[in-house]
Amino acid sequence: MKKANKTQSGTNIQQVRQQNAQSSSGGAGAYGTEFGSETNVQQVRQQNAQSARSGAGAAGAQGAFGTEFASETDAQQVRQQNQQAEAKKAKNSGNFGQQ
Repeated sequence: MKKANKTQSGTNIQQVRQQNAQSSSGGAGAYGTEFGSETNVQQVRQQNAQSARSGAGAAGAQGAFGTEFASETDAQQVRQQNQQAEAKKAKNSGNFGQQ
C-alpha cells in the first residue's frame, strides 16, 4: 500500500517539488547565494586593495612575476648569446648548399 506524497522508495514527492521550485526560481543566483555566505567580503576587498598597492591589478602581478625572476637573468649575457647566434646564423645561411 502506497502512502500519499511518497514514491515507492519512500521519497517525499512534495519536498522534491518544493526543492525543484526553489532551485528553478533561483537559477544561477541560488548557486551564488548558497556559497556567498562562505565568502568574507571585507577580506576580499582588503586583498584586492593590497594587490592594487603592489601593482595595478593583473599588470602588477605580472610585474611582480617579472621582477621575481629578473635577478636570475644576466641581460648582458643574453644579448651576447643572441648576437653570437645571429652571427652564426648569418654565416651559415651564406654557406647553404655548399660543401
